[in-house]
Amino acid sequence: MKHVEVGALVEVAYTLRAGGPEGEELETCTEEAPFVFRVGAEEALESFERGLMGKREGEPFEMHIACDDAYGDETDDAVVALPKSTFMVDGKLDEEVMQVGEVVPMEDDQGNELVGVVVEVESDVVYVDFNHPLAGLDLHFEGVVVAVGS
Repeated sequence: MKHVEVGALVEVAYTLRAGGPEGEELETCTEEAPFVFRVGAEEALESFERGLMGKREGEPFEMHIACDDAYGDETDDAVVALPKSTFMVDGKLDEEVMQVGEVVPMEDDQGNELVGVVVEVESDVVYVDFNHPLAGLDLHFEGVVVAVGS
């Protein structure tokens, strides 16, 4: 039976909670719709991959990942003031996107995809928070290795 190792294509079902086993449920991946990633391809947290190393298909797992080994603390530097002109679409301001709580997909100068959340709107600027949604949280995973492929 195959086990989780670098280069393997892994399918896992899990429940992710904030802080610990009794924490708020943040995400669930079922066996019918598992999270699929290739170990070592930067598709999953390195600390998550380490916790799965050597596990076999059908094997349950439970792991706690401290904030520092997950997405780090929230930082004020990740909240950016963008001019409203950034939200021009076909020569018009996209008012729907400039609402507090709206998720805004963008690209940085290198073409990397970023996802931000609008946190404040003023007359000429929009404040967007680019912290990862799970920043500032300790993560608790409980699940099972559904499949391991090559």
